[in-house]
Amino acid sequence: MTDTARARKLADRIRVVVAEMLQRRIKDPRLGYVTITDTRVTGDLREATVFYTVLGDDEERAASAAALESAKGVLRSEVGRQTGVRFTPSLTFVPDALPDNARTIDDLLAKAKAADAQVRQASSDATYAGDADPYRKPGEEAAEGSGAADGDSTDSTDSTDSTDSTDGTDGKGSSDA
Repeated sequence: MTDTARARKLADRIRVVVAEMLQRRIKDPRLGYVTITDTRVTGDLREATVFYTVLGDDEERAASAAALESAKGVLRSEVGRQTGVRFTPSLTFVPDALPDNARTIDDLLAKAKAADAQVRQASSDATYAGDADPYRKPGEEAAEGSGAADGDSTDSTDSTDSTDSTDGTDGKGSSDA
């Protein structure tokens, strides 16, 4: 089994060689604005997958794919000459889906931003259903307790009677009916 570091180095070198060849030596008129984005080499260094993007519409992408397929032999021989490996890997050109995925994510982020703006707009005009601050503060309890007559204040939780239940139960979960 071959070292993955060697496969990575070979992939990087193949990417550089193919990009330079497309820029300088391949003069196919079908070849549009092609960018080599990534290259991956198998562990046995026999096959290389070259990922590319094309600036333009679907017609230009199809024409560039055909141009890359027709130039595959010239590119492979140049890769073999410049890398100096015993077996020159076969090249496979695959259109990179990264720009399409990025465009989809950007569209989803724009939709989320618009939805957040709508929620922010709706909440800016909203008012509280009750008091603005429904929680008691420590100073308010002392003020309410001092207003009651000498110890006549009763806690609301202690005054519940299990026989006066409004839901038809006796307070223990069983029904009177």
